[in-house]
Amino acid sequence: MTTVTDGQSNAEDGPVGRTPTAVVRPPGATDVAGATGPAGLTAGDPVPQFRSAPPGCLRTTVPADPSRASAVRRLVTEHLAGLRVPDDQCDSAVLAADELFANAVKHASTDPADTVTLTIEWSAEALRVTVADRSPVLPRGRTADTDAESGRGLSIVAALVDDWGMAPPEPGRPGKRMWFTLRRRGAAP
Repeated sequence: MTTVTDGQSNAEDGPVGRTPTAVVRPPGATDVAGATGPAGLTAGDPVPQFRSAPPGCLRTTVPADPSRASAVRRLVTEHLAGLRVPDDQCDSAVLAADELFANAVKHASTDPADTVTLTIEWSAEALRVTVADRSPVLPRGRTADTDAESGRGLSIVAALVDDWGMAPPEPGRPGKRMWFTLRRRGAAP
């Protein structure tokens, strides 16, 4: 798991719509250098580089591998818990982020070196999670057969969040960004 460097924008014009300048670790977390870190990182994993950034922002890049899904879920859970996101919104965000990560791995990853970038932004108005991959192939919703084991990811995301969509990649990068938002309680719709 590695972080994306400072100064790279990560959000199009949306409810959160700002550009963090760095990555921040959840409040209360400690330095992970040389130790087991957040989301089940072990000494064999690259150590994330966390720097000061606007409160509530986290950006990390992980290998596009199904075995990383549990680490992504733990990272999202730990970050949102540190931000004191209400439990039901945290659960919805973790499940929706997991679905977008799984879709990126399954449908957009063609090379063992592929990565997926996860960005979390928590503002006065909303929680916004963005999952970016390098594939230009656009997602398409479909109706899954009753006994199908897959094909419901985007429907699950739509059911859990206030808004979701797709955005082009950052300038100069291949791929696309899938995002969702959950309005902060008490924020205007």
